[in-house]
Amino acid sequence: MENDKSVFTIMNDEGKEVECEVLFTFDSDETKKSYIVYTDNTLDENGSTKVYASTYDPTGKDATLGPIESEKEWLVVENILSSIQSKTDIDTNGANN
Repeated sequence: MENDKSVFTIMNDEGKEVECEVLFTFDSDETKKSYIVYTDNTLDENGSTKVYASTYDPTGKDATLGPIESEKEWLVVENILSSIQSKTDIDTNGANN
């Protein structure tokens, strides 16, 4: 497996530049939007890597990340994350190697 990490820089709430790593992107037929899921590789209080999601323009014409605006959108993102986490758990436990 190749290790082609896509990174980008954002400004945090304190005005500091933070490098983030793209975990994956996906399009939703349900919301008709494109989403980017990324991390700044910091940990939360439980020791888990913090993960963020935003809308984005896959054409690259607008580099601005947009907010996820509704509960419906969060459910779409959470379902994708759960699905990927399940597959990752299977892979790391050796069941699908």
